[in-house]
Amino acid sequence: MSRSREEVEATLQTAKLNVDDLRSTVQCLTFSKSFTSGEYTLMELDDTLCKEIETGASLVIRGDKGDHAVLCSQNKTYDLKIADTSNLLLFIPDGKTSDLLPSDQLPLSIASCEIAGFSNHYWELRRCRPKLKRLKKLLLENPYEGPENEKDTSASLYTTDDLLNQIQASHEELMEHLKVLHACSIKGCWRLLDFDYEMKLVNHITQLMDAESWSFSRVPLRVCLEELRPLEPEEMIEHCLDCFGKRFTEEEEVFFSLDEDKICRATAQMLLQNAVKFNLSEFQEVWQQSVPEGMTARLDQLKGLALVDRTSRPETIFLLKTEDLPEDTQERFNLLFGMREKWTEADIAPYIQDLCGEKQTIGAMLTKYARSSMQNGVKVFNSRRPLS
Repeated sequence: MSRSREEVEATLQTAKLNVDDLRSTVQCLTFSKSFTSGEYTLMELDDTLCKEIETGASLVIRGDKGDHAVLCSQNKTYDLKIADTSNLLLFIPDGKTSDLLPSDQLPLSIASCEIAGFSNHYWELRRCRPKLKRLKKLLLENPYEGPENEKDTSASLYTTDDLLNQIQASHEELMEHLKVLHACSIKGCWRLLDFDYEMKLVNHITQLMDAESWSFSRVPLRVCLEELRPLEPEEMIEHCLDCFGKRFTEEEEVFFSLDEDKICRATAQMLLQNAVKFNLSEFQEVWQQSVPEGMTARLDQLKGLALVDRTSRPETIFLLKTEDLPEDTQERFNLLFGMREKWTEADIAPYIQDLCGEKQTIGAMLTKYARSSMQNGVKVFNSRRPLS
């Protein structure tokens, strides 16, 4: 039943509202015959996400049955959390906000609007880190070990769309992490190179450089492919150069500048992966002998890959990769403090850096999850909560 102008004016008078202070259109609400309370869900979007929707982009909710759902834009990931509100939220398809109503002072006009539904909660979005740990596990189901070992055609293979269906990350975040993992697209599917095979490719390249007396900062792609073609597929050689170097062009010829830190780091991983612990001084000597001539092996190249124990006698070093640690922040700290009771900031920083949010610092994270104290004049951190 629609209201008359007299009823509206009487209601305004009861509410002690001055007609002259209001817009000229009054919206009278009634319940729709198809009213429902469970078919609609509200989601609060910031300006950036609103603009993406307005320009035709998509927002995707990702997660398996056992996951906490996340929402992904093209380049960011958000946690989805239900926020309750004490005010009842009404869904009015034909309703207009104040900026859409005429502001001129005319005699009151009445518009009827139907309420299609209501809710007392909405989805709130909070920026979060992409959940990428599962990615490496999926790719390790069928690592690439070279063309001569490609026999099992029934093994698991994943395209970009397959990975987006299983990994809780945006498209850009997924592609960036595939690059970090040195994953390679082979026949439209993403493959992780077996580490020993990857080091085999690196050795082919560095041995050729030594034989040709090439500078590490200027490796010619064309000649490199021609010389190594009998040994490995060209696309694998070029992929390896992309992973361990930076591409540039001179006079229409492509060259690569190899990254000393990346090659030294990979060599150290090769040496450490088969040993529980390594005498530090012996390791440094073997490591330097193993890297290509002209490169310098330094411990700062191993941040987030290996940990030095300076309390043992003799000092030791062992493999500890950030990517193998738990993705959950509290679980990560529990594992680290279970492994070592007290940490210096320099030692623990590489293992928690990836947990920091957009505006979060390592110092702020340590303040939240650890206690600080002085030990022999050095600030150290231990667990804020008792460990079982």
